Amino acid sequence: MNTSLQNEQIAPPERIPVAVSERHVHLTQSIIEQLFCDKYRLHEHSRVSQPTQFAARETVTLVGPRGRIANVRVIGPARDDNQIEISMGDALALGVGAPLRESGDVEGSPGILVEGPRACVRLDHGVIRTLRHIHLATAEAARHGLKDRDRTDVAKEGAHPNTLFCDVLVRVSSGCKTELHLDPDESDAAGLPTGAYVAIARKP
Repeated sequence: MNTSLQNEQIAPPERIPVAVSERHVHLTQSIIEQLFCDKYRLHEHSRVSQPTQFAARETVTLVGPRGRIANVRVIGPARDDNQIEISMGDALALGVGAPLRESGDVEGSPGILVEGPRACVRLDHGVIRTLRHIHLATAEAARHGLKDRDRTDVAKEGAHPNTLFCDVLVRVSSGCKTELHLDPDESDAAGLPTGAYVAIARKP
């Protein structure tokens, strides 16, 4: 057998770090001002993997028909539309139906009450569960033969990797940090906490 071909076949796959995406909200400037203060600007707490975005110091409370969840982090900067990202467990606790969607696809999704220090505002849409997805920088995506909005399988690391998730959405952008994003329910089910590693499954 050709040695270079053999080495290519047995080369270990690149490691993809796991990041558990906790519940959070993206808000328009209008809603931010209603919740906090006129002409209010979010204060950066820490950076996130997506370029230009940050976890804000500000938090809100989500209020549903069945319950409420406090200390939900706001992600900045302000967006053109409101998006409330929760898990299935959160949806059950709140009593809100949350469809499984790609981030940004909020048309026809349920609304919810969002409570801030200034007011409680009812959103008429925006509540979703986000599809699991991998963020890849442009050059890294090219190495894997993937492009934005492709789907790929994710496998466990090791000598005998087994597929953990199928048809994982791929998001490609320059400057982003390579990560597999799971919600807390998916993380618990797969036994993959933040800091674990997986691999993009090789196609036969």
